[in-house]
Amino acid sequence: MNMQQIRPLPMPEDLKAEYPLRPEAKQIKASRDEEIRRVFNGEDDRLLLMIGPCSADNESAVLEYLCRLRKVQDQVSDRILMIPRIYTNKPRTMGTGYKGMLHQPDPNRAEDMVKGIIAIRELHTRAVEDAGFTCADEMLYPENHPYLSDLLAYVAVGARSVEDQLHRLTASGVQIPVGMKNPTEGDLSVMMNSIVAAQHGHTFIYRGWEVRTQGNPYTHAILRGYVDRFGHNHPNYHYEHLRALLDLYGNRSLSHPAVVVDVNHSNSGKQYEEQIRISKDIIHSCHVSEDIRGLVKGLMIESYLEDGCQSVGGGVYGKSITDPCLGWDKTEKLIYELAELW
Repeated sequence: MNMQQIRPLPMPEDLKAEYPLRPEAKQIKASRDEEIRRVFNGEDDRLLLMIGPCSADNESAVLEYLCRLRKVQDQVSDRILMIPRIYTNKPRTMGTGYKGMLHQPDPNRAEDMVKGIIAIRELHTRAVEDAGFTCADEMLYPENHPYLSDLLAYVAVGARSVEDQLHRLTASGVQIPVGMKNPTEGDLSVMMNSIVAAQHGHTFIYRGWEVRTQGNPYTHAILRGYVDRFGHNHPNYHYEHLRALLDLYGNRSLSHPAVVVDVNHSNSGKQYEEQIRISKDIIHSCHVSEDIRGLVKGLMIESYLEDGCQSVGGGVYGKSITDPCLGWDKTEKLIYELAELW
């Protein structure tokens, strides 16, 4: 096998012991887990916002963003429950470019996975301790989930991973809600099959062990739009798409039917300012149909301190180095508008 072994990585239990959570942070985690479960099982009617940078590339900027977000959350807590995005590993369509803090804790320096694992744990820990938020991350590598399992509030399985067996089986053992995105070509049956698989228990190989899971009843759909065979973006957030998803759920025996709508990516054609209009359009659909209101649990919004994006090394503090994001002023205004509309 033509693969060079560089060095062993720390075991998750060792890293957790070296970088433990304080009792107060554990209490915040338990409380927020229960709040989020209540939204997904219909006991809490608030709108979830999975909101934050496309990629968490700078600890200081991310924490400043979260502290600003905390103040807004406190103002809209009766209508909205926020789960900030701290996405620390990024899929790359062609395998090149910045792969996230897990790979490069400093985007301007070489990859260092040991430092990266420590950096992402410290960032998620500070999110709880500094801003009172447990956050969302993407399950790009299923084997890495144990490094953050005591910190995360939500996990997303991306469009390029949703058909992968290990992602599905690992999601079946995760104890927080897991969102399954529709694949890039838009086949919703692939996404639905992934939800079915993750809601059931399995026995499989994981990190060198034979493991058994009981199934995750809070696995659900994420609609993110799709790309056709000519490379054109198409949305799937409209009323008729949400109605079609309701029908797909109706044809399957699944716990807690739910959808989170990603308002960027192919749903916006990567036109980040369109996230504002699309978010309001989805809420309008919820007002038109009580069934859709019951299905839609949240929105996924890409937002950072500054509008747009820049190249790695661009030097603008709080500006995305991956997909373009809404800046803070637009984000704050949108959150207050969504709270009024919901």
